[in-house]
Amino acid sequence: MIVVIDYNIGNVKSVCNAFRHIGCEVELSCEPQAVKDADGIVLPGVAAFGYAVRALGSLAELVKEVTLSGKPLLGICVGYQMLFDKSSEYGQHNGLGLVRGNVVPIPPGRVIPHMGWNLVKLPEDMDLFAGLGSEKHFYFAHSFYAEVADSQARVAFTDYGFDLPASVQKANIYGTQFHPEKSGETGLKILENFAQICRQKNPT
Repeated sequence: MIVVIDYNIGNVKSVCNAFRHIGCEVELSCEPQAVKDADGIVLPGVAAFGYAVRALGSLAELVKEVTLSGKPLLGICVGYQMLFDKSSEYGQHNGLGLVRGNVVPIPPGRVIPHMGWNLVKLPEDMDLFAGLGSEKHFYFAHSFYAEVADSQARVAFTDYGFDLPASVQKANIYGTQFHPEKSGETGLKILENFAQICRQKNPT
């Protein structure tokens, strides 16, 4: 069972629907026991960073606890950004601190927000991209991005006038700045790969 964290923030239901579409057993829940029992957890979100952190509330510590114990975690969009240390979006806000780095504004001179399809270079050693080849287009919608400063993290980039980190992997921690649930068949393959990671971690 994959649990999508329900914290009253945008896109949680569409993420659940995408997992169901690929035949995955998924539950939308904020119950601590469901999070503890899950084979893997997903932290989605479409909102300003500070608002999302406040909405997550006390669940943040549980998400950190189960992730640090080895449970696979997938962060999507602002859920991905919350994996990092801090964000400067509308003030200074602390993230989960699971991956070293800070969330900062996209530099001037680009269209902001970054919205639409961008080509992402896919490293062979990142598990989310298994079977997808060397590059694929994914759908983005954001004005801030994560400057990854974690030597243990593998990073996939997209070109937005600079190398913009599009996805990270650090041990059992995965994140995508783009929206797999809005990225067609290629995005569904990302979710299938995460589900497979969870199954391998928790064989029945």
